[in-house]
Amino acid sequence: MTDTTEKVARPKQAAPPAPKSAAPRKVRLWRGLTPWLFLAAPLVLLITFTYAPVANMVAYSFTDWDGVSPELSYTGADNYVELFTRPELFEVFFVSGYYLAASVVQIAAALYFATILSFNVRFRNFFKGVLFFPYLINGVAIGFVFLYFFQDGGTLDSVLRLFGVESDKAWLGTSTSANVSLAGVSVWRYMGLNFVLFLGAIQSIPGELYEAAELDGANRWQQFRHIIAPGIRPILSLSVILSISGSLSVFEIPYIMTGGATGTETFVIQTVKLAFQFNKTGLASAAAVVLLLIILAVTWVQRRLVPDEKVDLV
Repeated sequence: MTDTTEKVARPKQAAPPAPKSAAPRKVRLWRGLTPWLFLAAPLVLLITFTYAPVANMVAYSFTDWDGVSPELSYTGADNYVELFTRPELFEVFFVSGYYLAASVVQIAAALYFATILSFNVRFRNFFKGVLFFPYLINGVAIGFVFLYFFQDGGTLDSVLRLFGVESDKAWLGTSTSANVSLAGVSVWRYMGLNFVLFLGAIQSIPGELYEAAELDGANRWQQFRHIIAPGIRPILSLSVILSISGSLSVFEIPYIMTGGATGTETFVIQTVKLAFQFNKTGLASAAAVVLLLIILAVTWVQRRLVPDEKVDLV
């Protein structure tokens, strides 16, 4: 008889915990660094070509630099004192009123065409291209084209003559007619940008809302008033901000077409002349800083009066 020994089952010992791998930590690190790697190049370009020049401009505004000499001396706030004690330097802001009025027409026309072309209209893609095309043209080319358009006996006079209107008026010869003409050119050029912004905002509104409105018997005006207008409010606010800042800093079209003559000089043209014609780069830098502060202040006031609100049409 063989003695059998009963094997007593011993509890298994738990395996020692594996050492924590450093891989998850590296993954988290790379995930945190990846956005900055993509942003590195744009940030370098932004700092190099935007913030660094602005910082230099602010520094030059406290000097008497003429823009040519390697030597400059610190003058404190003398440039700002001279700027604010010469009211004629700010009289050119009255010219911006023409462009501000033109921007109202521009926004209204762009909103009208964007609303019309957001519905099913024949040849709407063709009209979209026609409206946006002027914004793609170089500003210098536009200036020269309309310079011949408004000259005596030019395109405008020829078109008016076809309708039996004899005009011997110098469109760029007087202050009022020149500023109205230049403001009209700015409407023609920049309306395409606002048109595209409005059209994109309108097309982002869910189509079910239009279908529900049509079932309820709403006409186009009611759809615009209760669906489109509230839905594009943020884009409309952005367009107003861009229009006001653009009206205060007009430069390209009047500089090319008139050079600031016949009462068409804007604040930016005046600043450029101070820097490159009269060699007062320090004073011009101070004027540029003041213009920047005015635009920022106007934008801040507008954002306070019309804050961004989350649009919920559903």
